[in-house]
Amino acid sequence: MPFTPLGTPLAQARVALITTAAPHQPGVGDQGPGAKYNAAAKFYTVYSDATDTVPDLRISHVGYDRVHTTAEDPRTWFPLARLQEAVKAGRIGALTSRFHGAPTNRSHRVTMETDAPELLQRCRDDGADVAVLVPS
Repeated sequence: MPFTPLGTPLAQARVALITTAAPHQPGVGDQGPGAKYNAAAKFYTVYSDATDTVPDLRISHVGYDRVHTTAEDPRTWFPLARLQEAVKAGRIGALTSRFHGAPTNRSHRVTMETDAPELLQRCRDDGADVAVLVPS
């Protein structure tokens, strides 16, 4: 059930990170900071990657506020490094071994019927107590 109070204190909880940022795809055009909208760099299915390193993700899509923020600092739209620091500081118990990517180019129906259940299952498979969704 969404927005359920935590049953475990955050300092003991296993946290999953869900992002809308796309994995970098060499060869499909500019995906760097300030890149124009690049439909070729979109992804169309839920993906997962390891949380023990910080991967090369990009946000060269139309869905972020280009007036008040930039894609220059990935820590502002993909806080994996900060979550790793929070684990080391004891503010959160642990990260799941994977983070997950949620596609943004879908209809509401496909998001609710396909992507959300897949994300939930992956979080459950990883033993997550809580998920942090960071749209970009």
